[in-house]
Amino acid sequence: MTQPPANLPPGASADAVARTLARHPRPLGGDTARSVGPAAVSLTGMVLNNRPDEPHHRAIGRKPDWLRARVPGGAGYERLKTIIDEHRLHTVCQEASCPNMGECWGRGTATIMILGDTGTRSCGFCNVKTGRPAALDTDEPRRVAESLALMGLTHVVITSVNRDELPDGGAEIWAETIRRVHEACPGMSVECLVGDFLGDERAIQAVCDARPEILSHNMETVKRMHPAVRPQAKYERSLAVLAQFKRSGLVTKTGIMAGIGERDDEVLELMDDVRAASGAEILTIGQYLQPTRNHLPIDRWVHPDQFAMYRREALARGFTVCESGPLVRSSYHAEEQARRLAGG
Repeated sequence: MTQPPANLPPGASADAVARTLARHPRPLGGDTARSVGPAAVSLTGMVLNNRPDEPHHRAIGRKPDWLRARVPGGAGYERLKTIIDEHRLHTVCQEASCPNMGECWGRGTATIMILGDTGTRSCGFCNVKTGRPAALDTDEPRRVAESLALMGLTHVVITSVNRDELPDGGAEIWAETIRRVHEACPGMSVECLVGDFLGDERAIQAVCDARPEILSHNMETVKRMHPAVRPQAKYERSLAVLAQFKRSGLVTKTGIMAGIGERDDEVLELMDDVRAASGAEILTIGQYLQPTRNHLPIDRWVHPDQFAMYRREALARGFTVCESGPLVRSSYHAEEQARRLAGG
């Protein structure tokens, strides 16, 4: 396992940092922070502004105060953690290091991750493991339904890793999980956050036909940034996925990150594209947080006032709900969105 750095981030344990680094042992594009000996030539005068006496280096600095999340804990958190561990479930809360895990678990909501904890894609922002996935667990839908019945929730979010090596991308497991959860938890609404299934309309339709109350697929970033942020995905393909959700009569949702290199005008253009393609009702926008130095760097800390502007613009463009804030993630306040929209 990769050894953690000597200077740990505040509040982080050595074991937690080592597990995170083990997910991505090799930096994307090489480790520019690693010394390989004395420099053969100095490029200092060529950094951004070409002024040798005053080079302009990008330095993002420490997290601002508005990005402080609550440390996980409390009776509700411990109860959910026990059930999840006993049933050998994966949660995106844990795998993606979500900053809202303490708040959401303490409130009695969680995002379950199916199809294992290792995906086939290497997105530059994602903290979920990349590699050769384990064999398909066909018993997972039953186990997920039984564990959710014990949790006593009114709303659940289910997501998954990408399984591009499977003929249907895992669509049948998705559909079976939704059906089983509806049977085991008739009073619970189900929200699903799925991948693009490589644009396979039959696979997408199998999930749609299982009739989750809310169906979500994240655009993640603006069109220009897709090659760097989502190299194995396509902007237009994701728009087509959302359009198929809406044609199937489902409440449709998407989400993006801010602070990964996009411009404000591009964010507004994405809103227009999503509305034109699918008429999606729900949009989430949150600050990108770099999981490790091997991931894409943070371009800027987006101020809460800027997130408020995004929300105003989204609502003006026809989105019914827009959750926009520094700590917002795809499933943030999902149960409140379900109460507002899933009933039609």
